[in-house]
Order: sequence, then structure tokens, then C-alpha cells
Amino acid sequence: MKKVLMLVLTGLAVSVAASAWAEGGNAEAGKTKSATCAACHGADGNSTNPEWPKLAGQHPSYILKQLMNFKNDERVNPSMTPMAKPLSDADMADLAAYFSSQTKKLGEADQTKAVLGEQVYKGGNNATGVSACAACHGPTGAGNPAAKFPSLNGQHVTYIKNQLYSFRKGERANDAGKMMRNIAAGMTDVEIDAVAEYISGLK
Repeated sequence: MKKVLMLVLTGLAVSVAASAWAEGGNAEAGKTKSATCAACHGADGNSTNPEWPKLAGQHPSYILKQLMNFKNDERVNPSMTPMAKPLSDADMADLAAYFSSQTKKLGEADQTKAVLGEQVYKGGNNATGVSACAACHGPTGAGNPAAKFPSLNGQHVTYIKNQLYSFRKGERANDAGKMMRNIAAGMTDVEIDAVAEYISGLK
């Protein structure tokens, strides 16, 4: 628990400037610049393909961090990396401001899996050392913008599962202090599936 707390505090300390920068973006300019993003993420940030994340309502500090990570090869994706490379600092701040200002369309959980999902999300799994998701992402999945912990509620099940698998395999490695990689490493496929369903239904 102390280790998690230290990582959270570290995340808070290093994110203040970036958060202010993202919040200083121009949403109207971001709307214009988002035309190329719309093909995958939707004009309002609500993607229809479940493999691509919903960006609507996401914290601007988190969107900015991910764009910066894609641009700097700290997070690699064959679609996003080339899209982020030409973006300027202002472009990224404007896009973050625009998508964060949109309203997320929430999902529905598969109730046959949501019971286990709720148990893991709220309480983790002490036997395998899996921390509760709610510790960082909040009981309703709203996240923590100051620490750059994303809002998860209503996100696509497929996208959440894919990210957890990527963290578990070490293919995604832009998490502070390996927090997500360490958590995902202890999760079973069944737990990942259940948690993704539960998160999708959070409001």
C-alpha cells in the first residue's frame, strides 16, 4: 500500500505542469484539428469500433500524456504513432481540450460477469496480489486527472481488455512505476474479462 501511495504522489507531483498545459488548450481549435481523428474516434470522441477508445469526456491531462507518449515512442501503436508524430504541443493541447469537453456515451455491462468484475474492481484479489482498480480510478471509474489516471467508466469492453492484455505482456509500458503492468500480471483472463465488463457499465 505504501508503494502505491508513493507512486500516486509521484504522479501528482510530475503532472501539475502538464495538466495546466492541457487545460490551456483551445477546444474550438481542437475541434477543427480533430477531423483526422474522427475516422477512428468519432467526431465527438465516441468511437463506434470497440477496439478504439472513447475519448469524449476523458481528462485532458491524460489525453495529452498519451499523445506525447505516442509522439515520443513511449507508447507504440501502428495507427496512433504516425498520427501523433507531426503534432505540435499546441495541437495536442487543443485536441485534449476538445475531446475532454465532449460527452461520453456510456455502455452496458454483461451482468453475468459484472459480479466478479465488481469484486476485483473494488477489492482486488489479495491471494494473487492484484490491487483494487478503484484505488486509483475511483469507485465510479471517474479516474484522477491530477495523477493522470484515466476515466474508465463507459469505455468499450474490447478496448479495456486489449489494454490490460498489453500491460500484462509488457507490450504497453507507459505506466508510471509499472503500476498497471504489475497489476495486470496477476490477473487471469477471466478476471480481465469480468473487470472490463464491469467498467463498461459504470456510470
